[in-house]
Amino acid sequence: MRILHTMLRVANLQASIEFYTDVLGMQLLRSKDYPEGRFTLCFLGYGDENANTVLELTHNWDTDSYEHGNAYGHIAIEVDDVYAACDVIKAKGGEIVRDAGPMKHSTTVLAFVKDPDGYMIELLGTKRED
Repeated sequence: MRILHTMLRVANLQASIEFYTDVLGMQLLRSKDYPEGRFTLCFLGYGDENANTVLELTHNWDTDSYEHGNAYGHIAIEVDDVYAACDVIKAKGGEIVRDAGPMKHSTTVLAFVKDPDGYMIELLGTKRED
């Protein structure tokens, strides 16, 4: 068994695709419209779906906003250097909501960025204890 993908519902599909590709460096792997169901599915990631877990963006054509609820936490992405990744994300217009630095009560360096729909993405360095 393996995890295939995580799905997020997004209000503005193009803005979300641009964020995940241009700001976070993912590739758009595939996309398909479902006119009868009035939705589009896009799959993005850092490598082929057959070997990597990917992100599914679902755009329901008739919905322009979502409530995240209180159960959603974040998606974690490993980066070589959290500080440098934050600099790149800021330069590309991404919103860093927690600057790079050690986690409270730990030496693990992390940061948080917010996507266009307000979903939180945690950036973690390659060497961490937690």
